[in-house]
Amino acid sequence: MADEIQKKLQAELEKFKLVEKDFHKALAQRQQLDGQLNENTAVKQELDLLKSGNDVFKLIGPVLVKQDLDEAKQNVVKRMEYISAELKRTEDLIARLDKKQDSHRENLAKLQQSFQQAQVKAAMKA
Repeated sequence: MADEIQKKLQAELEKFKLVEKDFHKALAQRQQLDGQLNENTAVKQELDLLKSGNDVFKLIGPVLVKQDLDEAKQNVVKRMEYISAELKRTEDLIARLDKKQDSHRENLAKLQQSFQQAQVKAAMKA
């Protein structure tokens, strides 16, 4: 009886570790996206300060290429929209993984309690 519970406990622990790993990966991704969004917000603010006659250059490889100001602004806005959507998706994933972690924690606690009870019963029989 105790061996069976111990196997279930070990399997549940492995599932919990996998979810925890995915959770930390999602947190790192959210942090990266947040940094990218902040960087693009700063770029947009800088572009908003420019007048229509100012030159804007884009770095492509080792070369600076002249770019239209309106086009540059549109690119930054599109990038910010994409990053915001990815950020929302990642936060939804984090919420789901957090619920999964809670569920696995509860299952682990129940299995540990069952295992301890089985050990006590086995000790009383011996």
